[in-house]
Amino acid sequence: MKRLILVMFTAILLTTMACAAGNRTSATTKGILPMKLNIQIDNGTNKHNLTATLYDNSSSRALVELLQKGAVTIDMHDFSNFEKVGELPVTLPRNDTPTNTDAGDLILYLGKRFVIYYDTNSWNFTLLGKIDGITKAELKKILGKGNVTAVLSL
Repeated sequence: MKRLILVMFTAILLTTMACAAGNRTSATTKGILPMKLNIQIDNGTNKHNLTATLYDNSSSRALVELLQKGAVTIDMHDFSNFEKVGELPVTLPRNDTPTNTDAGDLILYLGKRFVIYYDTNSWNFTLLGKIDGITKAELKKILGKGNVTAVLSL
């Protein structure tokens, strides 16, 4: 009888662990939304058009819903020489997880700040998406050292 209970307990434990492992997500395993985000960056000298792939989470879906009403313009400033940060007009739902950022990552911070990373950082963030087909050096050149204006659209 003890052996049967031990076997059943082990089976339940293994099933629970497998389900929990299946719920873990990262930027490389998240689902992708079927639409792309367009980002026009104006660095004061030039305008650059970028495209990003959005991850499928409630934060990105809320951003898409906002952008379906029209483009959003964000004034962005540099923070700590690794990101550009600007305020969204509304607060979006958060899906914060421990995250290691890389150049091109789009992050929602504290539900209201839209962040474009051009270098690395680690913190609890909500991953929104990733800029397509751009190197760290190219992104740093586009974003420049000063403030930029980003226009988000679908």
